Amino acid sequence: MRAASPLASPRVPRVACLAAAALALAGFGGSARTAGDADPLGEKTGGETTVYATGRNAFSFPLANLSDEERTRFAVGNSFFRRNWVEAPASTTARDGLGPHFIARSCGGCHVQDGRGAPPAFRKGVAPGGHEPPVALLIRLSVPGVGEHGDVRPEPVYGGQFNNAAVQGVQPEGRVTLRRHPVAGRFADGTRYTLWAPTYGFADLAYGPMAKDVLLSPRIAPQLAGVGLLEAIPEAEILRNAADQAAQPGPVKGQANRVWDAFAGEMRVGRFGWKANVATLAHQTAGAFLGDIGITSSKNPGEACTAAQRDCLGATHGGPAGGGPEIDDKTLGDVVFYQSALAPAARRDVGAAQVLRGQRLFTQAACTSCHRPSYITGEGPFPALTSPRVAGQRIWPYTDLLLHDMGPALADGRPDFAANGRQWKTPPLWGVGLIRDVNGHQRLLHDGRADGVLEAVLWHGGEAESARRQVLSMSRADRQALVKFVESL
Repeated sequence: MRAASPLASPRVPRVACLAAAALALAGFGGSARTAGDADPLGEKTGGETTVYATGRNAFSFPLANLSDEERTRFAVGNSFFRRNWVEAPASTTARDGLGPHFIARSCGGCHVQDGRGAPPAFRKGVAPGGHEPPVALLIRLSVPGVGEHGDVRPEPVYGGQFNNAAVQGVQPEGRVTLRRHPVAGRFADGTRYTLWAPTYGFADLAYGPMAKDVLLSPRIAPQLAGVGLLEAIPEAEILRNAADQAAQPGPVKGQANRVWDAFAGEMRVGRFGWKANVATLAHQTAGAFLGDIGITSSKNPGEACTAAQRDCLGATHGGPAGGGPEIDDKTLGDVVFYQSALAPAARRDVGAAQVLRGQRLFTQAACTSCHRPSYITGEGPFPALTSPRVAGQRIWPYTDLLLHDMGPALADGRPDFAANGRQWKTPPLWGVGLIRDVNGHQRLLHDGRADGVLEAVLWHGGEAESARRQVLSMSRADRQALVKFVESL
């Protein structure tokens, strides 16, 4: 069967030729159909925004209920999301300004097919010195203390993020090194397992040593389908999750992060990032353009160069006549809209006996204490940048968007606003079963250390220790059922 464009689905009108042409250039493929009305098992993960999609492009379809005009804007945003930015000066003034330091040349360089990144390839034991540099994994840097707006203080020589690539005439900051060591264990039935704990470091530092008290935190690029719906979850619901958990007995006591949002100009409840350190897609996107690609904007007008990086400070700037911002507000808004309009895929095999068995086990192990199944969406905080069609939908992301102490094994020791060094945000589970189709791997958790759902569970500790122990006591058949359920989401 010939594959259809992600913008084409039954009962959804085709968009103008502009959108179709843009998607053809972007290399879209695959197929999708819109969701029906009956939903007895939570099959429609995004309500009426849901698409039925599998395969390589499962995360790249637009919300099923977008208008033709919105689909055209989706196509424009997709173009700027996927195509590479180039060094300045260049004839392509709409896309110049890459660097001076960067880790990727486009948003799609980290979020391949709008999907999840993975750690750089390495063998068991010690990574060879020549392994490829990380692209979809970045290393956050800071030193102890509180910065502006209650944020972290950047490392004084290398800033808030380590960048291992640079434009001509500028030195890359250095290389990321990676080692890992085995962590052995066994299930109650005697089955043995081995996890691999990573340790990250740096080599060939271009600007001298880092601060002795530097704090570092590796972060994998997550998949993006459904992020606009997460933004539309009312803030009151996130706070309600924390209040409900505080009122219950037991160790699960989630905490909302409260973070500075440059677009709102105020502190808001965080919901994006591995420590819920960003409140909105607009702020997240502008920050990623600067930190990951080196593209300035009206909210981030200065290049991310420290005083010690003189070659970075002297590099040629892009944008109009060599003066920032290198991405204008309209284009940035189109990229934000594109991400906010990426549809979550419907669940698969929802009625299968093994999946239903796994769902019961998921609940019995109290996994739903943190992975709250569903919400009714409200309006997004920035209606001009998010589709109004996301409001009033029953969605099934399986997250409380709160911070939880996940124990010493996962701790990075690095605070981020209200988050401490042992806390991580509960990640949404929708789409987990499609990561292998889209990205060819199933690396999970904040740094991609877990190879699949079961390993991710086995890394849980702290507030989730009781749930982990219940999984350790399960039979092989029950463990397989639990994984099948999570992979159906």
